[in-house]
Amino acid sequence: MATFTTVDEYIASFPPDVQRTLEEVRAAIRAAVPGTEERISYGIPTFSLNGRYVVYFSGWKRHVSVYPIPDTGDDKAFDHELAPFKAGKGTLKFALDKPIPIELIGRVAARLLEQRLARTD
Repeated sequence: MATFTTVDEYIASFPPDVQRTLEEVRAAIRAAVPGTEERISYGIPTFSLNGRYVVYFSGWKRHVSVYPIPDTGDDKAFDHELAPFKAGKGTLKFALDKPIPIELIGRVAARLLEQRLARTD
């Protein structure tokens, strides 16, 4: 497994079509989580605040993933929007052969930032 020191290195390791998608995901997350730091953690791109993760994303052969899944609370509509992309306990999985819901990924990241800011740990 390759070791990356920057998000740019990580993205550059993928084929050009996947790189474009990862850059779109990265831009949506960056816009949604102002004030965060972009880095590599656990081998994948991470946006963190005060040294604590907010949101991770990763590229795969057939999909892009975003971690973790935010708590949707009583927001049933948001939970319903996320449902088709839930894969595993804390993963949202977006197939590369379908349109990637970039706006939804931005809202996920924004919700995760809200939740990080509300924590006291």
